[in-house]
Amino acid sequence: MKLTILGCHSATPRTNTNPTSQVLEIKNRMFLIDCGEGTQVELRRNKIKFSRIKHIFISHLHGDHCFGLVGLISTFRLLGRDTDLNIYAPKGLKEVITLQLKLSDSWTNYNLYFHELTSKSSELIYEDDKVEVHTIPLDHRVYTNGFLFKEKIGERKLDMNAVLNHNIDVAYYRKLKQGFDVEDNDGNLIKNETVTKPPLKPKSYAFCSDTAYNESILPIIKNVDVLYHESTFLEKNEQLAEPTKHSTAKQAASIAKQANAGTLILGHYSTRYDDLSLFKQEASEIYSETIKLAKDGRQFNFD
Repeated sequence: MKLTILGCHSATPRTNTNPTSQVLEIKNRMFLIDCGEGTQVELRRNKIKFSRIKHIFISHLHGDHCFGLVGLISTFRLLGRDTDLNIYAPKGLKEVITLQLKLSDSWTNYNLYFHELTSKSSELIYEDDKVEVHTIPLDHRVYTNGFLFKEKIGERKLDMNAVLNHNIDVAYYRKLKQGFDVEDNDGNLIKNETVTKPPLKPKSYAFCSDTAYNESILPIIKNVDVLYHESTFLEKNEQLAEPTKHSTAKQAASIAKQANAGTLILGHYSTRYDDLSLFKQEASEIYSETIKLAKDGRQFNFD
């Protein structure tokens, strides 16, 4: 599981900072999460192939999370894209994007599918044989979702020494990986656990931006491996968090601690702060596990 931060600041783009966007690679799938201004430039800067992006998840319709989308869609068209593009976003984004494409006479030459979200309860919005994605209802000024990405349990691993010692035909290897008992070449039943090893523990990633402190998400993200939680403000500016429906670093740490998250990544910083180390310092007072700071261009690998 690999996470690339394309942008992690709030409100407006600046010379050296970008609004929210990130790429998650999980089980050989690539998902773009949010698409603030400058996203396609950062995709190029980080050498991420546009053609690998087939699913885009938009948390809410504030500009610092989606104003880069129509430009990216247009660039895909100019590059001759012919593969489908799926966009999971609050209801209303389809209307915005299609109006822009209509008035600019820039209809795509590929299939563009909008999956409009309206539910205020967590729901499964994407699933294939390796990964599933659930919404995380958040508490912001407009309808907003976070996203929980979960690997499915993989196949068992063959213990080749044991397999060969038990004289099992190669035709049964697939069934062994699927967890079945099989017969050896002499007709003896071989228990699966004697010749295979358990699959790797599936990984999970929760993206939570933007939101006020919200304990109602805890059952959804319980025991998540990696939690990205917005920390727009430091505690000294907590009076700004409540009316704007944002969180402080300390509040993000409290959510991570209660969720038993393995790693906490802080981001969505207000541009009023120059020293981002203060966010980690503040969060560490509450949360004693691994804390990382998002930074434009930073990559995190979770093996």
